[in-house]
Amino acid sequence: MALDHPLPAALSPSRMADFQSCPRRYQYGAVERRRQPASYATTKGRAVHAVLEALFALGGPERTLEAARARLEETTASVLTEEVRSDIACDDALEARLRAEVAAALDTYFTMEDPTAVAAEGVELRLSAEVDGAPLLGILDRLDRDAAGLTIVDYKTGKVPDRRYDVHTFANAELYAALCEASLGERPRSIRLLYVGAGRELERPVTEAVVRARRQAAATVWRRVRTYYDAGAFPATPSVRACRFCAFRDVCRASGVPVPV
Repeated sequence: MALDHPLPAALSPSRMADFQSCPRRYQYGAVERRRQPASYATTKGRAVHAVLEALFALGGPERTLEAARARLEETTASVLTEEVRSDIACDDALEARLRAEVAAALDTYFTMEDPTAVAAEGVELRLSAEVDGAPLLGILDRLDRDAAGLTIVDYKTGKVPDRRYDVHTFANAELYAALCEASLGERPRSIRLLYVGAGRELERPVTEAVVRARRQAAATVWRRVRTYYDAGAFPATPSVRACRFCAFRDVCRASGVPVPV
């Protein structure tokens, strides 16, 4: 028997990653749509993204550091809803820390590129398409165009990962590349990950083999999603790595899943 919740209409890169980490996590987050409490890290990430989105809503010459700083207070306040404040136990000291770290990330961002010279074809660009039978949906931080073609740009506020794990680091953005090709009719030439907290950039070319692999992976995941949904349950696959930052650890424990300590 199928679950008493509708099957999601589309598969996003983040939800696909949830499923690959643990199908039960996908069930709780995407199918049952259980709320995932905010963390300090996700709140800071949202605040940085919000300021940069506001910055790129301006015309090229107006995208200055001063303009970004002028939008810092308003955008950070919009992210710090009462619900989020409760989730992260936000007091005056934590809010001051958040604003300072977001401001520092913006300062670092301006050392990495000149936004006045960026030709952004899309900002917070929402794309959807059916790819090999899988309905995909994604929102790109930025899609740039230069003489060589399109580049996917993704802002990151966490630590710079070990380059030995690029297959995981670029996985979401490579699925965006497959989505761009399917919905826009053009394959991006490269992916740029801007680690604005560390001032480092990782770039990788987009190849036909990479796009084909991501398309196949998405199609496989979507078939498995439908199979588990029709069966009425998504299996839990607990592991130290999968469970460490999962918001549903306590739910799984209560249902008898042996969640690692």
